[in-house]
Amino acid sequence: MKAFIRNLVLCALPLAFGVGASYGFILRQQSCGRMVGALFASKCHGRLLEYQILFQTAGTGAGTLVATVISSWLEHRRRRAVQRPNPIGGPS
Repeated sequence: MKAFIRNLVLCALPLAFGVGASYGFILRQQSCGRMVGALFASKCHGRLLEYQILFQTAGTGAGTLVATVISSWLEHRRRRAVQRPNPIGGPS
């Protein structure tokens, strides 16, 4: 069960990073007028969605990298713990 929870958390990291990046972008850009000015505010909704998708994609990519590094580190640590020590005391 512990391994299942660990893998579930590692698989959810890219999703969490992507949603977090998208949400962070929307919190910073509260209106189209703030991004392009009052003159073009009515035409920027599509551009705002494009930027939100780009931030979500970048966040998902970063989350994937973080999940890869963490899972590699955990696997390396597990293999070292499972490895039996050499009875002679030398390297295995």
